[in-house]
Amino acid sequence: MQPAFPLMVFAAGFGTRMRALTRNRPKPLIEVAGQSLLDRALDLGAGAGCDPVVVNTHYLSQQIADHLRGRPIRISHEPEILETGGGLKAALPALGHGAVMTLNPDVVWTGGNPLSALARAWDPLQMGALLLVKPREGLPGRKGGADFSLGADGRLTRMRRDSETGEDLDPNGMVYLGAQILRTDWLFRHPERVFSLNLAWDDMIRNDRAYGLIWEGGWCDVGSPEGLAEAGALLAS
Repeated sequence: MQPAFPLMVFAAGFGTRMRALTRNRPKPLIEVAGQSLLDRALDLGAGAGCDPVVVNTHYLSQQIADHLRGRPIRISHEPEILETGGGLKAALPALGHGAVMTLNPDVVWTGGNPLSALARAWDPLQMGALLLVKPREGLPGRKGGADFSLGADGRLTRMRRDSETGEDLDPNGMVYLGAQILRTDWLFRHPERVFSLNLAWDDMIRNDRAYGLIWEGGWCDVGSPEGLAEAGALLAS
């Protein structure tokens, strides 16, 4: 039996890349194929046995609170945007002090449950973080280059880029897909309130504790109107 993890769903952002679609609606409540992105994320958490589940809010937060009313979901409201690291740190009283899962809701997945895949691969003796990744080449909805290089031993390092052209130096670079398991020890030690989880990953990379797991299923970033159309096509295929 796979271990159960608490889950943090990041739903506080402004969704500016969605342009007019998020003028009066938070991005997690945008629908793909008749279901909101937030509900898709929560279904993945339920399917992986995650407990408790926390959703952070900021932009148009009342709409998300109304959407979740009556459901066993905890809300971590941020009066100011704390970024991913600060948001997760602020939610730790509800999540607990062990390893946690985090999930970006602006993603569509096919081919299984990504959170269950992470849980099966998690090794608490070796790992400080386990990030779900996929090769950059041909990834639908993705803008920009790769995030990481993945070693033969499964460890992650930051993608190196040409100083003049900015191109990735690893042709097999990996993109972080928005789902991970993360030990929270570093967050308790970090003094800042507003910070990115990139700082935690960099610390774990320096200490050889950051690992990647390649997702074999389908994936699409739904951060823009173009990605919304691509996600619908992926689900229909």
